[in-house]
Amino acid sequence: MKLVPDAMAQTQQSATPAQPPAAQSAGTLAPGAAPDAMAPQPSLPDLFAQLVPIFVVMGIVYILVIRPRARREKEQLAQLRNVRRGDTLVTSGGLVGKVTKSIDDDEVEIEIAPNVRVRLLRSAITEVRAKGEPVKDTPAAPKA
Repeated sequence: MKLVPDAMAQTQQSATPAQPPAAQSAGTLAPGAAPDAMAPQPSLPDLFAQLVPIFVVMGIVYILVIRPRARREKEQLAQLRNVRRGDTLVTSGGLVGKVTKSIDDDEVEIEIAPNVRVRLLRSAITEVRAKGEPVKDTPAAPKA
């Protein structure tokens, strides 16, 4: 039964905390201060070396992901604004039709089958497949 006295001796030793050797030799710690308070602060080059890879990765993500997506969205928006009569387009519901009339800035009328025309919001257009002929604004010359 030698284990019990050994365990009691260990608990008594841990009850009286010993000062770390660095604190005993330096003697500069304030009472109650943790020994970690004397840990050296990272220098500016070390901090810079840690932050540079983060900024490089952010730049690569911007160049490879964000810029191309913004360019595609800009092209698609321009394509939706320039829809005119005769263009073949695909709606978000999967219907394919030909533009017969531009009602206003938000709506167009498309023909999805012979003599079947529906009004459609421009925001529901997903793709413009074929560009139609531009509308001639000059009136036809009277035949003599």
